[in-house]
Amino acid sequence: MAERILDVKNLKIDFHTYAGEVKAIRDVSFHLDKGETLAIVGESGSGKSVTTRALMGLLANNAEIKGGSIMFHDQDLLKKTEKEMQNIRGKDIAMIFQDPMTSLDPTMKIGMQIAEPLIKHKKIEKKKALAQALEIMKLVGIKDAEERINNYPHQFSGGQRQRIVIAIALVCYPEILIADEPTTALDVTIQAQILDLMKELQEKIETSIIFITHDLGVVAGMADRVAVMYAGEILEYGTVDEIFYNPQHPYTWGLLNSMPTLDSEELESIPGTPPDLLDPPKGDPFAPRNPYAMKIDAEEKPPYFQVSETHYAATWLLAPGAPAVTPPPEIQRRYKLYAEMMEQQKIGK
Repeated sequence: MAERILDVKNLKIDFHTYAGEVKAIRDVSFHLDKGETLAIVGESGSGKSVTTRALMGLLANNAEIKGGSIMFHDQDLLKKTEKEMQNIRGKDIAMIFQDPMTSLDPTMKIGMQIAEPLIKHKKIEKKKALAQALEIMKLVGIKDAEERINNYPHQFSGGQRQRIVIAIALVCYPEILIADEPTTALDVTIQAQILDLMKELQEKIETSIIFITHDLGVVAGMADRVAVMYAGEILEYGTVDEIFYNPQHPYTWGLLNSMPTLDSEELESIPGTPPDLLDPPKGDPFAPRNPYAMKIDAEEKPPYFQVSETHYAATWLLAPGAPAVTPPPEIQRRYKLYAEMMEQQKIGK
């Protein structure tokens, strides 16, 4: 059985604003095992980044944690002081932010920015830290690293800057790497290179990854498990194959149905907009946008129904006695592929 290194339970986070109290994270639970990649997916504003910033202790000043726990091994990160979190950030848990240009100090040479976590956390002298920074620059694929170690961020391309940010995050070999949409600002070719690099480095240093994205195409090649997030809640949770080929929540259907395929004549979209979390709905938060919604969806929040040992979905469509519905054709095609996969596995056994 895999070693569990992170366990988030019943996390609730509000933001105090002039308009009122925004209930941004509403009872979120998930876990992370050693060496695996968990993808958290969902539309913008679903709470993905807020959740991971809570893990790092980097929430805004107007945020208030209303409940829950974040257990890293046997210690609750929510009970740590800022000074204690500073000793954890960068050493045990590191983060790659969305925009590498705003993550780097424009006035500091790249080599020193990579070496800085080693000097702070590992107490390594500057000369040795710069030597290790040079090695990790080579590891992440920065060409002519010996010459470029003294360059500034503006002297690198977008893809190279992202590699540098990854080098900074990985230089102390953290147990957990949080990647918050790390390829958003990059073109498709560079995006593929960065994703391949992350998988390669993960194998080398045995780190666990939480990958935040709205791009399900990226998830397919990166993740072991997937949490589908919407309106501050996780609506579906399972292995990457279960989420891609046997999705159960209509929101997951909508996300998958909106992915372009070679056969797509036009892009599908999910109608409507996410709910206002100043006054969140009491039932299924996706109900107003759900063409399959029943009366109970607007009145009562669905529990998690178990689909398999690793697959859960919060939808009343899985309740005993719920009416049968016909998913979109693309989802039916995925169900068929999943059935064939399961049959092949039985034959293989």
